[in-house]
Amino acid sequence: MGDTVDTNANANAVGTGPDPAAMASGAPAHRSVSGGAAWETVGALAALFSGFDSGRGISAEEQWTLQVLKLTEEVGEAAQAVVGVRGTNPRKGRSHSWDQVAEEVADVVITGMVTLARMRPDDAPEYFASVLAEKSAKFLPHSGRS
Repeated sequence: MGDTVDTNANANAVGTGPDPAAMASGAPAHRSVSGGAAWETVGALAALFSGFDSGRGISAEEQWTLQVLKLTEEVGEAAQAVVGVRGTNPRKGRSHSWDQVAEEVADVVITGMVTLARMRPDDAPEYFASVLAEKSAKFLPHSGRS
């Protein structure tokens, strides 16, 4: 592996990722990816996986069930990474970094998006935007309100 430079001035004590406090501050750490491009990729993955499973004779509802199980597997991997970064498993000690936790969380998000696209192939992005607006309205102030 070549030399790398951590451009994040808030690296944690062992230099393995961003400082959790800095991450919680809400300051963007990376440029955002176009939602449309992300959903195009997710749609392509969903179609590929659905086609594969359909070719194996798996019903749509069974595919959705298996995809949700895959999502829970990814959540478990994220939790395992947190255990590793905190060193709470005495047999393994500190086995992960916060960057690895972030990657596992990204896997959860990707798998969740693919799951939604498999369940709602015709309107997943719009459905997601609608649910996000509804859920976030409970926490974020509305513009133009007194």
